[in-house]
Amino acid sequence: MQRTIRISAKAVVIRDGKLLAVKLNDGNEEWYILPGGGQDEEEILPQTVEREVREETRFEVTCKDLLFVIEGVHGESFHRVDLVFLCEYLSEAKSATLHRDTNQSGVAWLELAALNRLPLYPSKLRRPIMNFYEGKEYAKYLGNEEIGDPECSE
Repeated sequence: MQRTIRISAKAVVIRDGKLLAVKLNDGNEEWYILPGGGQDEEEILPQTVEREVREETRFEVTCKDLLFVIEGVHGESFHRVDLVFLCEYLSEAKSATLHRDTNQSGVAWLELAALNRLPLYPSKLRRPIMNFYEGKEYAKYLGNEEIGDPECSE
């Protein structure tokens, strides 16, 4: 079976010690993901992440540096490669059309000091985002996140 590789651009937006996240709820549980999504044809990655943040959160951001690369080889019908960029918050985009993801129930600003204990996925991003924010060393390539990987809680 041949599987498609899906490239997506995700945003780390930090403001006042908090991380911007998309809130998801499937009726049974609630969790968070970084805003972002799939790259369109003839769109470069910074454009992708800026468009996706605007569509999912109604916030304008400007894309800065690449922070992390993380993959998801199993658990979905495609091989996912997420390129996670640092983005700077600019303003609310009042005229933006909201394109919510499946199960998206809102937007949240998560406390960075508690990020390792919050249900942010992929969970391998939690500690590296905290380390980046705290000025500590962090890995850029986070490898593959498998379903059933241990939760990051340290």
